[in-house]
Amino acid sequence: MSRSALVIGAGFAGISAAADLAKRGFSVTVVEKNATPGGRARVLRENGYVFDMGPSWYWMPEVFEQWFVHFGQRVSDHYDLVRLDPSYQVIFGDNDAWSIPATRPALRAFFEQMETGAGAQLDRFLEEAGVKYELGMHELVHRPSLTWGEYAHPKLITGILRSTVFRSLRAHVADHFRSPRLRQLMEFPVLFLGATPARTPALYSLMNYADMALGTWYPMGGMGRIVDGMVRVAEAQGARFLYDHAVERILVQNARAVGVRTRRGDLFADVVVAGADYHHVDQHLLPVELRAYTPSYWERRVMAPSSLLFYLGFDTRLKKLLHHSLFFDEDLDRHASEIYDAPQWPSRPLMYVSASSVTDPGVAPPGHENVVTLIPIAPGLPDGPEVRQRYLDQVLDRLTRHTGQDLRRHLVHQRSYCIADFEQDYNAFRGNAYGLANTLLQTAVLKPRMKSRKVAGLYYTGQLTVPGPGVPPAIISGQVVAGLVDKDLQRMHA
Repeated sequence: MSRSALVIGAGFAGISAAADLAKRGFSVTVVEKNATPGGRARVLRENGYVFDMGPSWYWMPEVFEQWFVHFGQRVSDHYDLVRLDPSYQVIFGDNDAWSIPATRPALRAFFEQMETGAGAQLDRFLEEAGVKYELGMHELVHRPSLTWGEYAHPKLITGILRSTVFRSLRAHVADHFRSPRLRQLMEFPVLFLGATPARTPALYSLMNYADMALGTWYPMGGMGRIVDGMVRVAEAQGARFLYDHAVERILVQNARAVGVRTRRGDLFADVVVAGADYHHVDQHLLPVELRAYTPSYWERRVMAPSSLLFYLGFDTRLKKLLHHSLFFDEDLDRHASEIYDAPQWPSRPLMYVSASSVTDPGVAPPGHENVVTLIPIAPGLPDGPEVRQRYLDQVLDRLTRHTGQDLRRHLVHQRSYCIADFEQDYNAFRGNAYGLANTLLQTAVLKPRMKSRKVAGLYYTGQLTVPGPGVPPAIISGQVVAGLVDKDLQRMHA
């Protein structure tokens, strides 16, 4: 039986879906709006610098390894993976920073040094977080979440009963640690999920397990090496990629998706898998009567933050920077409030700094430093050159203060990326960077559905559907939708 699929978008979810569908015997074509693959994980190459434009944390290494093994390959066939030690540093102020050890014994000793009894508490916390990691990453994320019945499974119920799942992560952390700084350290990973620790379910302490038990890694050459490897795998399975093919419409006949209209012509297939922004596909590529959700539904969604990013090149090496640095030298709750409670440009934001050239000199010219800075911001804010310049000045001031170097004198390359760019390049709803916030009311079946209720043969994958934001979940999302498509078509032709 000949089966064909069109995949919209060559981000992690789209590439993953394409490779899996091709392996299942589908004739697969991926149509990508931009000139290169990767979606938010595209690569910017300018003046000898190689910048990862989006994701820069490599966590949950087994997800990547399992993906490649599924196709008879290994991660090492495509890139060299190194574990960072220290994993990262947290900067609390001038000459006040913590370097977080990578090994478990060293980390336990570090916690004990910071607070008497915290070493044993860390062991208890991570033991339970490990149960949640097993529950979340090996059970929950692999379900298409079309009905609650998918979760009526003894193993899932047992895991939920064995651990703290539904109360807030903030309360869960506070049960184990007294030190405000240790609490902040344990809360930080969920900021990538798009909600405050007080509003994030304690289930997501699984992120602490990913951080502190499984480690922080880096693919030499940058995150784009993962994209390149996955594209090679998908092409080896028979998938083809068409770049500069922006989709203008989903073609529907008799309430069934039959293809897409691009700027370069129409393409047809048995099914369409949308790895592009869900809101954009639902609200702009379908006629009103076939849209699964109303505009008011989307307006009620709690979005994860957007980001203001700067890609900076310096003609000198920067002192006192590790590969990953978290600037927690401002008030987290105030910054979070300015994202979620009263959305506005933050007054005194926290920021994250990636200096990948600390680990990988090949991503910058000799003697230079490759630096990416990220400030989380509320989605949908007014964006323009004046506000970007104001925050660039703040970034340079803080980096100058931390390193003790006059960095404006050494800045030889700069580019910014913010809400308007997310909207233009990815059709991102309200310029979001991370999709939906992982709140209880936006979990599993309560997320936008992976399978359209109104258009047969139309499926969705990526950060606005299950399982949610992040690179490993996006890769898994592609696998899950491929399995769902395959199962549906087999049933239809039975």
